[in-house]
Order: sequence, then structure tokens, then C-alpha cells
Amino acid sequence: MNQNFEVQELLIAIAVRQQNPSILTADFLKYTGIVPSDWELARPPVITNTAAQVVYQNGVSIIAEVNRVIFAEAIAAKAASEVQIPAIARQYIQTVKQVSYQGVGINLRGLAPYEQKSLGARKYTVSKLLQPGAWQDFGSAPVEASMRLVYTLDEAQLYLEINEAQLQYPDQTTKPAVLFSANFNHAITQAESTASLTAIGAVIDQWQSDVEIFKELVNNKFLDAQSYSIHEATSEAEQLIIGAI
Repeated sequence: MNQNFEVQELLIAIAVRQQNPSILTADFLKYTGIVPSDWELARPPVITNTAAQVVYQNGVSIIAEVNRVIFAEAIAAKAASEVQIPAIARQYIQTVKQVSYQGVGINLRGLAPYEQKSLGARKYTVSKLLQPGAWQDFGSAPVEASMRLVYTLDEAQLYLEINEAQLQYPDQTTKPAVLFSANFNHAITQAESTASLTAIGAVIDQWQSDVEIFKELVNNKFLDAQSYSIHEATSEAEQLIIGAI
């Protein structure tokens, strides 16, 4: 059983009924204490009528849209105690209370680079997950495939997408990989504002549980060490090229 798959990115998306995205500015985030005052911007913030984005040098980004606010962070080399955005997302909803929060999703992405062995140049999704057939033999190049699966869990709906990808390294070499993307959709049934905020906060606090479920699913149900040698993605890869969406 292969246990090398790790989650590389955490994204917390909080749905709102409607908001003005221009509220999201670097000054607002700093002076309200949503982010630490010593955080430095990676580039100038982007603010339009429909979206705003603030990106920090530590890799944390915050995006506001009309119907949601998104907190994203690369977590591959971090211990759980070092991950920043759960606390930031919680502080945000406790500070910005004038909007109606509708729900929350915990989104995770992880890469499984591999060395092809017995399956030659054939793709993981086509060779391992789909039934072989004549549908594969069409066109002038090998068929590419992506998959979207839906799992019903006790406390969430899990949407899992599987795509072929290529990791491109600084020396321009590439390595094939499988990209697993998970969306844990946690329904918020509380209509009253305070109860809704409490429920959303509870989901955010349990983000590590979603990470472990995601890792268990991918490692135990999808990655077969007898067919592929899977290796954890490293920070050497500068660019991810998704082959099929």
C-alpha cells in the first residue's frame, strides 16, 4: 500500500449571499487584525467591481467575490500548527458580520508524480480507473481523461476530481503526475446569523479531519504501488500543467 501522497494546497471557500468585494483591501485586513501587521505583500492588490485579491509573501492569498470569499495557502511542507488560513478565515467572519454567510467548503489539492513502469506511456485514468474499450482508439493522439466522483460522507458531500498533469521543473524537464482535487461541501442549515457563524467556524476548525479523509481515500483506494511508483511532489516543481480538465 502506497502512503506517499500528501496534500499540497488548502483552500477555504465561504459562500455569502451578496457582498461588495472592494471591502477586501490590504489595509482593511491589517488594521482589523484579520492578518498579522508584519505580513508583507507579494504584489499590489487587485480590486475590481466584481473581485478583489490580496497575496502575501508567505504564500497566503485572500480573494473576495460577490458571492464568496476564498482563503488559500500552500501547506505541503507545513505542520498543521503552522497553517495560517483557518485562523484567518475564522477571524474574517467574526469581523465582517454585515454579510449573510451561506456555507463553507474545504478544498484540497495534491499531486502524485510517478515513474511509469509496466503500463508504458498509457495514462493513469485511462489505464487504471476506466474500463478499456474501443473508445480509447480514436483521433491522432492517445486519449486523455479526467474523472469527477461524488462521495456522501456523514457530515459532508465530497467531490473528487482526478486529472492527468505534468510537473515542469526549472530545467524545463517534466514528470507525469496525477492531480487529485477534493471539495468537502459542508451544508450549513442554521438560518440565524450567530448560529450560522458558529457552524461555519466549527467546520473550519475541523479542516485537518478533511485532510486525513482525503489522504486516506487517495492512498488506500487509488494509488497502487504495484503498477506505479508514486513520489511526493517537491518544491522544485515550478509549474503544474493540467493535461485534461
